[in-house]
Amino acid sequence: MTDALETRTSSVDADLQTQVQALAPWFHNLHLGNGVETAPAHALGDFPAFKWAQIAPHIDRDLSGWTVLDIGCNAGFYSFELARRGARVTAIDVDEHYLRQARWAAGRFDLADRVEFRQMSVYDLARQPQTYDLVWLMGVFYHLRHPLLALDIVRHLTRRQLVLQTMTLPGETTMVTPADLPLDARATMCERDWPSMAFVEHRVAGDPTNWWVPNHACVQAMLRSAGFEVGARIIDETYLCTPAAAGQAPSVEDELRAATGTLAPAQ
Repeated sequence: MTDALETRTSSVDADLQTQVQALAPWFHNLHLGNGVETAPAHALGDFPAFKWAQIAPHIDRDLSGWTVLDIGCNAGFYSFELARRGARVTAIDVDEHYLRQARWAAGRFDLADRVEFRQMSVYDLARQPQTYDLVWLMGVFYHLRHPLLALDIVRHLTRRQLVLQTMTLPGETTMVTPADLPLDARATMCERDWPSMAFVEHRVAGDPTNWWVPNHACVQAMLRSAGFEVGARIIDETYLCTPAAAGQAPSVEDELRAATGTLAPAQ
């Protein structure tokens, strides 16, 4: 009896491995049970589980009644973790390959009724009226050719919290910048702690979609400019933010509408 059960289990695991391989390559290492993983040899280790273990204590354990937007969801790891805490998740990605993985995994985890996947970009979000309690923007910012435009759009979608992670330049110091910098003081902007962002003309780590690498001060300054309050840097390169009480300047709103063609009013 035991041998028969082990045989059936082995057969099921082999079938699961076959399905995983059919959807390869994977960037998210999902643990599917019985020791089956989607990317067990990931160059970053058990990614993104090790990063979630660091972030998770800073997120409400009970997200019942919350709506979440996961931008750049990849295979859905974060979407699933947030759904397990009770949230209803809308997960978007531009890559249909990752969305196929995520939809399949949602079925495996019995979460298909709590997570909806859509193929769209952050810029497409300017044309939809829905807002979300929590917006999740992990590993996307530095891939965006128009990062501040994206943050302006995200601000209109965020009701309670934003979690943003981005690759950054080395260094953690900041400086208080003047409210109005004289032209003859422009050398100040060359100082190490000035909010700065390096433009990548070619590639970083072989990836042609790595466009910008900001420093720590720049990430915070851009978030403030977009209308967020930076509550904390919860782990390295990861920021927990809330919408600022005051709205953006009318000129920013006008420019945003012109850039997007339309921006649905917040609900």
